[in-house]
Amino acid sequence: MKAFLDDRQRAHDPKHFMANGAQQPNPEVPRRVEILAEGARAAGCHFETPADAGLGPIAAVHTAEYITFLRNIYTRWRRIEGAGEEVIPNIHPANRTDGYPKSAVGQAGWHQADTACPIAEHTYEAAYWSAQSAVAGADHLIGGGRMAYALSRPPGHHAFEALAGGFCFFNNSGIAAERLRAAGLRPAIVDVDVHHGNGTQGMFYGRGDVLTVSIHADPARFYPFFWGHAQERGEGAGLGANLNLPLARGTDDAGYMAALGTALERCDSFGADVIVVALGLDASIDDPFQGLAVTQEGFTRIGAALAATGRGLLFVQEGGYVSDTLGANLTCALKGAMGG
Repeated sequence: MKAFLDDRQRAHDPKHFMANGAQQPNPEVPRRVEILAEGARAAGCHFETPADAGLGPIAAVHTAEYITFLRNIYTRWRRIEGAGEEVIPNIHPANRTDGYPKSAVGQAGWHQADTACPIAEHTYEAAYWSAQSAVAGADHLIGGGRMAYALSRPPGHHAFEALAGGFCFFNNSGIAAERLRAAGLRPAIVDVDVHHGNGTQGMFYGRGDVLTVSIHADPARFYPFFWGHAQERGEGAGLGANLNLPLARGTDDAGYMAALGTALERCDSFGADVIVVALGLDASIDDPFQGLAVTQEGFTRIGAALAATGRGLLFVQEGGYVSDTLGANLTCALKGAMGG
C-alpha cells in the first residue's frame, strides 16, 4: 500500500495538556510517528514524502483568518511578558458570533476550543505537512490508486474550520475528502476513532455532498461531550448526511462491528464511491484513554469490512496513543484492508 509521511511532522512536540483541572504530559508525542511508521511498514506500506500542494487544499475547508492565526500565534505569544512556553488559552468567548479580539490571548481563546491543543514553535509546520500527507493520499486515489495510508500527525478530526481542539489543528480527513470531492468523486468520511469527530462533523454539517459518519464512545460522559449524539443528523442541505453511532464504554469487537455495518450501509445509501477512513486506533482495549475494547483481531476485521465495500480507501491517521499494541493495531487494520 502506498503511504505518505513528511519528517517535519515530528517537530511538533507538545509538553502539556489540561485534564480534570490538572496539567498532564501530552500523549500526542513524536514517538507516535516512529511506532505507527513501523506498524505500517509491517503491513507492507511503502512511504513517500508528500508533494507540497500549497495552502489551497487546506484553505478549501479552513478560514484564512484561522490559518493566519496558526502561522503567527507562537511568535506573537512569545512577546507576552511572563507567557508560558506554549500557547494555551485561558478564556473563551461565550460563542463565536461575539467580537473578534486583536489580542493574542483573546485570539487563542477564540481559535482553540480547549486546553488540549497547545501550540509551540513548530506546530504550524508539522500540521501543514500532516495535511499535505493526507492531500497526497487523496491525489493517489484521484490518479487511479485503490488504497493509501496517510500518517498524518498531528491528527485532525477535532479541528473545525476555524478552531483547533483535542490535539488537532488542520482537519486532515476533511481536507482529503474535499480534495476528492473537487476531483469529481463522492466521498464519505468514516471515523473509527474512540472520540467523536466533532470538527469533521461541524465542517460539513450544512453540506450534503460529503457524508460524515462517526463511531465512538458515547459522549454523554466522554470527550468531546457536546457533540456526537445520535440526534445530530446535519442541517439544511446536510440534513441526513451526518450519522453518529455512539457506543457504550467498553464495547467489544462484536458491538463495534455491528455499528460499522450500519455505517457502511449508510455509505451505500449515500452513493459514496470513495471512503476516507479517519483511522483512530484509540478504540483499542489497550489504549490509555480506555473508551472501547477493540482487539487486534477487531482491527483486522474493521480493515477487511472497509475493503469489502469495493470502494477506494484512504486511511488518514487520527488518534491512537502509545501502548504496547499501538503499532500492531495499525498493522492489523491495514493488513485486514489488504486481505492479509
